[in-house]
Amino acid sequence: MPPGRPATNVSYLDAGVDIDAGDRAVALMRGHVARATRPEVVGSLGGFAGLFALDVTRYRRPLLASSTDGVGTKIAVARAVGRHDTVGVDLVAMVVDDLVVCGAEPLFLLDYIACGAVVPERIAAIVAGIALGCQQAGAALVGGETAEHPGLMGADDYDLAATGVGVVEADALLGPQRVRSGDAVVAMASSGLHSNGYSLVRHVLLGPVDPDGAGGVSAEGRAVLERYEDSLGVTLGEALLTPTRIYARDCLALAAALDVHAFAHVTGGGLAANLARVIPAEMTARLDRSTWAPPPLFVLVAERGGIAAAEMERTFNLGVGMVAVLADSDASAALDLLAARGIPAWIIGEVVRGDADGAVNDLTEGTGSGTGTGGGPGGQAKLFGEHPR
Repeated sequence: MPPGRPATNVSYLDAGVDIDAGDRAVALMRGHVARATRPEVVGSLGGFAGLFALDVTRYRRPLLASSTDGVGTKIAVARAVGRHDTVGVDLVAMVVDDLVVCGAEPLFLLDYIACGAVVPERIAAIVAGIALGCQQAGAALVGGETAEHPGLMGADDYDLAATGVGVVEADALLGPQRVRSGDAVVAMASSGLHSNGYSLVRHVLLGPVDPDGAGGVSAEGRAVLERYEDSLGVTLGEALLTPTRIYARDCLALAAALDVHAFAHVTGGGLAANLARVIPAEMTARLDRSTWAPPPLFVLVAERGGIAAAEMERTFNLGVGMVAVLADSDASAALDLLAARGIPAWIIGEVVRGDADGAVNDLTEGTGSGTGTGGGPGGQAKLFGEHPR
């Protein structure tokens, strides 16, 4: 239209927002959301707020715990591969496995999907993954938001975030205030890279960002993702999109049965840095690399990317997705319980008083913040030895 002349019959669709597509997306996702529920949920999908009837008679002194997170650049791989039903599981895992670290039972989540254009089938696939993750965690998906941002995001762009709320008894709160010298450290196997380190993976394996490629991945990068890898038994793209393992229910079962003192969710920063966050001042968690071999995917990334061991250890989980710190007398029972629940686990180390510098190789170490009750400047976690070859 010439400047100064008003257009006629202009719609929201002309500006790039398709209300009908949004309605179709809601219709497609409704069944998935209905399966991710709990008896305490009040109302149904479509309200202005998610309602949850917390039964306070079940608790002596309930503390509400909250966590918020996203999936990060793993979404770029999902877009390049054209598969969108796994990143929703990753989203839930990043939230609920942070909640359970303090001993909190995840109660409910709300998700936020921002996109350049609503493609109903793609949104429904994403939400199906979110709902599946909630089912695995025992949490309800009480609502969310899908926001269409034409002009701000490309038509195929999207990003995810979620916030979760959980509850824990005040006297059952886990953290550094419970950790004691002599405690055993039990590692729980990861399912893969989980949702951390993908910017480095994309940089070293998929080449420069291509603004015209799906997820910013070039045609050459997509060919790399589509290549079958003998060491992995699947294509690289499939391996990279393996959903994050959700440990929430397993950790809660462990804490209910045994004398668990702390958990650490191994995300960005790697094993040492995340475990150090729950180690009290004047103590060190000594972690023995000889107790496990990093899975083949990590070996492939390191070798093809030319990534040094220290950089791998401070970027990726290297096969350890969650750690429990508990009384040494309960360590064997913890392994049995986790095995019965299908979680590979092993004793990876111990907590000692002091910094243990005389016996520990300082290739990788972390220093905690001591954020738990009775904390203060945090302790340390240090890795020593070599992984089996």
